[in-house]
Amino acid sequence: MSEAKAGRPFAPFEWKLAGRYLRSRRKEAFISVIAGFSFVGIMLGVATLIIVMAVMNGFRGQLMDKILGINGHAVVQPIDSPLTDYASVADRLAGVDGVRLAMPFVEGQVLASGPSGAFGVLVRGVRSADLQKLPLVYDTVQVGSFDKFDDGIGIAIGQRLAESLGVTVGDKVTLVSPKGNVTALGTTPRVKAYPVAAIFKIGMSEYDGTFVFMPIAEAQKYFMMEDKVTAIDVFVNNPDDIGAIKEKLTIDAGRPVLITDWRQRNVTFFSALEVERNVMFMILTLIVLVAALNIVSGMTMLVKDKSHDIAILRTMGASRGAILRVFLITGSAIGVAGTLAGFVLGLVVCLNVEKIRQFVSWLTSTELFSPELYYLSQLPADMQMHETVTVLIMALVLSFAATVYPAWKAARLDPVDALRYE
Repeated sequence: MSEAKAGRPFAPFEWKLAGRYLRSRRKEAFISVIAGFSFVGIMLGVATLIIVMAVMNGFRGQLMDKILGINGHAVVQPIDSPLTDYASVADRLAGVDGVRLAMPFVEGQVLASGPSGAFGVLVRGVRSADLQKLPLVYDTVQVGSFDKFDDGIGIAIGQRLAESLGVTVGDKVTLVSPKGNVTALGTTPRVKAYPVAAIFKIGMSEYDGTFVFMPIAEAQKYFMMEDKVTAIDVFVNNPDDIGAIKEKLTIDAGRPVLITDWRQRNVTFFSALEVERNVMFMILTLIVLVAALNIVSGMTMLVKDKSHDIAILRTMGASRGAILRVFLITGSAIGVAGTLAGFVLGLVVCLNVEKIRQFVSWLTSTELFSPELYYLSQLPADMQMHETVTVLIMALVLSFAATVYPAWKAARLDPVDALRYE
């Protein structure tokens, strides 16, 4: 080999020699086994990181969409007096830049009774026009409709609540409120039966089994609030902008109000999810780190096994840099191949995570993702580009770093000392 060819970085002979070292031969079977375990470890580590991060992102995103899709991004409550001028206040709040809906509502907890039992529910009285602007409810109707909702002839309930009560559209649900009429014998509960006009399915078990929507006028009568409302839900175009919009809402309300945004109401829940996500990332990174350490051990053994070859290459004119690059290519190839394979595996699983969950549930006769425990009826997955790229770069950096020391040892090996290994 000529001096020029030997000195040129990443010359063809370096790639060819690295490829030969990667191919298994009988006397190098043990080294190949270690390399195979390193490849599988990196592949599984990268895939697991991608899958877990995607599922946790999907879980957080779905919960956030559903929680903020039915509850306002900010709740405006009166301070000085009951909110009797709610219509004009709602109109002023709806005119604030960035606000898409200001929805007055009456809210109260009652006992809902049906043929199959009785359950505590949350009744929310709203206007039909406002309800149409809540696609999470209005567009998820399974049976019935909201066509005559303002006429006060029926209520809308979630699918899980309908199943628990044993009712369908047209059947009556009895609502019992502890706040009733005051008589000489004490306070009597307020009891009234309402026909079911619509059954919706939000996809969040707690909401589908708890919420009951009622026309706002009927809710005011039922809870004896006359022309008052409990509060006003404000929905904005971008939930992250609520901090700046709150100041405008306070001014445009035109009266003393207390405004609570979604971050304050759900701070513990979303903070716990964020902490769990970060801890899981650090723990699962250890899988990739262990696989990278396997590359170190495998490459160290390969350097010792190829010491005679290194001596011959050096006497033929190969530079220390050429030897270094040969073993860098050899070790890095394992990491690159494992990372790419892990990315493909993670992508396939994320795209079919719900089908995989259903198959495993069928195979094991168990429910892997119980809606009662995890709130959602389906297992979500949301691969975010920046996180996926971060995982891939991290895996590649660890793989390259694991190859540096064995490659450096190979480059530093003296031809005379190398022959002593034989």
